Amino acid sequence: MRISIIVPVLNEASTIAVCLDSLQPYRAQGHEVIVVDGGSRDDTLALARPLTDRVLVAPAGRARQMNQGAQAARGEVLLFLHADTRLPEAACEVIVSALRTAARWGRFDVRLSGAAPAFRMIEFMMNLRSRLTRIATGDQAMFVRKDLFHAVGGFEDIPLMEDIALSRRLKKMAPAACLRQRVVTSSRRWEENGIFQTVLLMWRLRLRYWLGADPARLVRQYYR
Repeated sequence: MRISIIVPVLNEASTIAVCLDSLQPYRAQGHEVIVVDGGSRDDTLALARPLTDRVLVAPAGRARQMNQGAQAARGEVLLFLHADTRLPEAACEVIVSALRTAARWGRFDVRLSGAAPAFRMIEFMMNLRSRLTRIATGDQAMFVRKDLFHAVGGFEDIPLMEDIALSRRLKKMAPAACLRQRVVTSSRRWEENGIFQTVLLMWRLRLRYWLGADPARLVRQYYR
């Protein structure tokens, strides 16, 4: 079972080499790595090309970039990975094992990179919420069989909450594998903007999205 690891990027020169270096063992096992750039103005593309199976350029927007990567993917399974997220050891083997059960999609538990004790509570609540709701976020390295991904129409072309929108459709079609192995994702945003301020912002944005708010308006608040 071949996995296509799809990494959407935009101006990730400071992180992309470390991210892709960590994926080289999977390429050696026969899996593929696809980087989809949304119009970077730094050295992201130059740094990525030697470390990937292919580099694509797409209109900016994580959903659009990941959809284009999925269209080009040759694997039976799609794994969507943020550039600032690191997979656990033997991640592809774990995914293949999970997908040999009834599950046809899933995600990992998450650990935040920061050392502050508050991060341990935040990641515990993130993982618990995801396990109870079967809703995954992009930070959890979502994976899905390619045929199911295309059957539900891929990521909705919205500027924010595309991961939640996809989870909603996927869980109606098939059970999710909620893996307890942890990806490690950067806590930089929390550290720069304030831990509790960021938590409150994300809860407020998700609540407004559940109540029907336009993601185009929400994204402006997210990046403010």
